[in-house]
Amino acid sequence: MKRMAALVVALAVLGVTVWLVWPSGPGVQGQEQRITVVDGPNDDQKVDLDTTFFPPAQGGKAPAVLLAHGFGSAKESMRNQARQLAEAGYAVLTWSARGFGKSTGQIALNSPDYEVKDVKQLIDWLAKRPEVLLDKEGDPRVGMAGGSYGGAISLMTAAYDDRVDAIVPQITWYDLADALFPNGTGQGPESGVFKKAWAGFFFGRGGIAQGSGLQGGLEALNRQVQPLSPEEARCGRFLPEICDVYQQIASTGKATPEAVALLRKSSPVSVQGRIKAPTLLIQGQRDSLFTLAQADGNARAVAGPVQVMWFDGGHDGGNGEVDYLYEKTLGWLDRWLKQQPLADGPAFSVTRDGGRDPGTRQRIRLHPETTQYPGLGGTMTTPVELRGPEQNIVNPPGGTPPSISTVPGVGGLLGGGGGAGGGGGQSNLSVSLDMPGQSAVFESAPLSRPLQLTGGASAKIRVYGKGEVTLFAKLYDVSDSLQPPNLPSGQISPIKVTIPEGAESVEATVTLPVVDYLFPAGHRMRLALTTTDMGFSTPAEPASYRVALADPALAVPSVKGLSEPPPGLAWWVWAMPLAAIVVAAAVLATGRPRRAREGAASDVPLEITGLTKAYRNGEKAVDDLSFRVEQGQVLGLLGPNGAGKTTTMRMMMGLIHPDGGSIRIFGEEVTPGAPVLSRLGSFVEGPGFLPHLSGRENLDLYWAATGRPASEAYFDEALEIAGLGNAINRAVRTYSQGMRQRLAIAQAMLGLPDLLVLDEPTNGLDPPQIREMREVLKRYAQDGRTVIVSSHLLAEVEQTCSHVVVMHRGKLVSEGPVARLLATSNGHGPRLEDVFLDLIGEK
Repeated sequence: MKRMAALVVALAVLGVTVWLVWPSGPGVQGQEQRITVVDGPNDDQKVDLDTTFFPPAQGGKAPAVLLAHGFGSAKESMRNQARQLAEAGYAVLTWSARGFGKSTGQIALNSPDYEVKDVKQLIDWLAKRPEVLLDKEGDPRVGMAGGSYGGAISLMTAAYDDRVDAIVPQITWYDLADALFPNGTGQGPESGVFKKAWAGFFFGRGGIAQGSGLQGGLEALNRQVQPLSPEEARCGRFLPEICDVYQQIASTGKATPEAVALLRKSSPVSVQGRIKAPTLLIQGQRDSLFTLAQADGNARAVAGPVQVMWFDGGHDGGNGEVDYLYEKTLGWLDRWLKQQPLADGPAFSVTRDGGRDPGTRQRIRLHPETTQYPGLGGTMTTPVELRGPEQNIVNPPGGTPPSISTVPGVGGLLGGGGGAGGGGGQSNLSVSLDMPGQSAVFESAPLSRPLQLTGGASAKIRVYGKGEVTLFAKLYDVSDSLQPPNLPSGQISPIKVTIPEGAESVEATVTLPVVDYLFPAGHRMRLALTTTDMGFSTPAEPASYRVALADPALAVPSVKGLSEPPPGLAWWVWAMPLAAIVVAAAVLATGRPRRAREGAASDVPLEITGLTKAYRNGEKAVDDLSFRVEQGQVLGLLGPNGAGKTTTMRMMMGLIHPDGGSIRIFGEEVTPGAPVLSRLGSFVEGPGFLPHLSGRENLDLYWAATGRPASEAYFDEALEIAGLGNAINRAVRTYSQGMRQRLAIAQAMLGLPDLLVLDEPTNGLDPPQIREMREVLKRYAQDGRTVIVSSHLLAEVEQTCSHVVVMHRGKLVSEGPVARLLATSNGHGPRLEDVFLDLIGEK
């Protein structure tokens, strides 16, 4: 087995990837323990596990959390996050898995006969600790979390031990055989393409890196100069049967039935339906070892409650979302281990790039979410026509020189150059090198509008040649600029097809890499099929093939409900917590309260004249818009998605600057930080709060920034509107979407502003709460104030609003009292919905 220094360091990345970089916790002291366990198929192997126990910082009895380390690492890599969870009120146990660190035994890849039995006995040990809360005798309240190797043991233990109450597996596998022998045709690992580079990292130095993280890898590198026994040189600290299987598959590049059976025995695919613990699956978007498709498999394998998150990071790209992942992990554990009465959170969320904050120049990440996990096929599919003739390609002798996509391990070592999201200046750029003569290319026409891909696109191809053919499918983003084509997240899809004896070709449906990526308008989608890739095993014999499209349609999945603002505006969604500070800063700068100033130029709450705003691609979001809102009105701002409503509201708040026209609030022109903004309360496009603070603390902090006395905040009225009850004293990270929505509405109403602007205020509210909100808004306007509401619930607008403004494609199509609009409905009936559809031309 070859040993290169680079492999040792890259192996350390497996242990480093996510968990090592969690924020350091305060100085909770761990207690070193040696725990002896018995495992093996016949329960005849005794192993000493090196562990550290962290009691809960507050004392008393608390739920327990088992923190599992990544491959090539040890318990030391989990110390910081263990301390942090102990500070959060958990009893935490970390351990070095058998074969790692100072633990005895040999690595068995999280086998049910070995590592799973070990962890079950660690749970037995926790059940006897006086600091650990018990559900019943011998049954501790316990959760598990870990990344990569540690994520897999969380899933496997939950399947074999129903005492596990919640798990948070990260960047891990569903089917280890499929991960190492992927096949984009869906035929399974038995006919897959060997992922030789990652397999070499995974197996090649198993158990040698006994330290933690990158430093441990470097120490292991230094230790290589020490003599190794022949068996150590061949197998490291693996069980002999695992070593033998790897020797065979690495030599041939083919998956044997024995290899598939062994790898699947240590995989959640083998326990489909047996994992009943509530599971938060966190998978990296920049991970060519365990791709997003592995999380999809686990989502289907879990029989209990499950949520799926795609975050910015992974084995190829490190993790720039440490705090975000910690908050989500802690929130999940709090919900299920501390049994906090929380509503269901998002079933699926992704991380997208929101550009850079223009003030700090820091990258902003967005987290759109939806209430249902859609799977890799998304909720809707857009066909994109590809063009290109039948093309000849060759596999060179020895498979050299190979094409290059992702270089395994290098991204993690360098800190990761990619990011989440998609094109158009977004950060997950990856330059791929396709060797001349080895690739066939099919390309679309320039896209007429942006296209969001979320999932795995698919294409039908026809391959001409003889026997077994290995290809690598890539989906590029191509622009007319000088920038090279972008391969989203550096992901590829290996495929292997066999042309039957006597046939000249075979047709195959190829599932392309699973990504979340926005293809901008004007860009082209390019399907490339290459014969080689540096990270995979390819045929050594020279061969030539012909490749053609069997169907010109590329099927592009997307997820309805994973909405985010148009390109160029998206970063303000993440910055919404700062929007409140912008308004408060205006008050501080002028020293004036939010009430009307003496001698105001006008009593008109809002007057918009000739307002225009264009996207980066030149398309107009708002086009020469003019309307006026009077005192005491509740005005509904209506329009289909993309009509320009939210963009208009942002310009009202001074968050973005119009390209033309003007906005006046009480006679004064709106500019960023304008004093008149102190008379406006707003909630636009998604609530944003400091997650570690309670709802009340968030409101207190916001109001303190205005510099006004607490007596002018009208907290009681605002909290009555919110209807959060005792949850107002709980951390916002534990809130459901509806709870955050209600808290945001309460914040907008603090101080009872003269003009209230609400974007979709009823999102996440149940029918009684919606009815209550309707009456609140009416009463609010009856006191002489003005309310502007954007909503897609036309029946609610009809019952709530006195006036409406209807927009379509950025333009004003109608305005006036609701009663007058219904009276001139041209026979469409008394419903506002019918009038609305008629006005926008969709009837």
